[in-house]
Order: sequence, then C-alpha cells, then structure tokens
Amino acid sequence: MTPLNEFMLLFRFQPTNEQPTAQQLQEMQKQWGEFIGNIAMQGKLVSTYQLGFEGNQIFADHTIQEGFHIAEGQTLSGNMVLRAESMEVATDLAKKCPILFMGGTVEVRNLIPMN
Repeated sequence: MTPLNEFMLLFRFQPTNEQPTAQQLQEMQKQWGEFIGNIAMQGKLVSTYQLGFEGNQIFADHTIQEGFHIAEGQTLSGNMVLRAESMEVATDLAKKCPILFMGGTVEVRNLIPMN
C-alpha cells in the first residue's frame, strides 16, 4: 500500500460587498458539504477550516494593521489538510473544489512535518 502524504489546500477568493442570497448560500453549503464529505468518505480528510473576516497583520517592525491581507484582488478564505498518495492525486481532488466555481483559486502545497 502506498503511504499517504499530507497536503494543504489553500482556498482564495475575491471579496466583494455583494451578499449572496439565501438560496445561493444554501447551494454553496451543499456544494462544500459534498466536496468535503467525498474526501472524508475516502478516509483522506485531516482537517478543514473556514476563515473569518476579522484579523490583524503583524509586520517585522511589530506594527499592527487591522484586517486581512488581500493580494492581486484575492484573500485567503480557508484551508483543508488531506492525505493523498501524491501531489497529482491531491491536485485532482482539489479540482472539484466549489471555490473554483465561484471564480476563486485553490493552491495545493505539500506539508513538511516540524520534528
């Protein structure tokens, strides 16, 4: 059996002031539930988190800026850690992520244990 490595999926999207309708929210929740549930049913889900909209950025000079980082119009919205046989398998799983249908992106990164 091939050993499983851990990969982190980083979800990014372009924030907007437009609020989704109740129906759109329900559909998004359904899509995310199916996406996460499918990975969990395969025994590959380690953890997943949605990030809130409050935060602080701390810089090297110890100054603090309230808010979260937006680069190239996108911000980090959440992450998932999963187990997969390879980067290719993790990437194939990420291709089904609902954030892609919302115009967002998924970055797949290998995790290196801190021993």
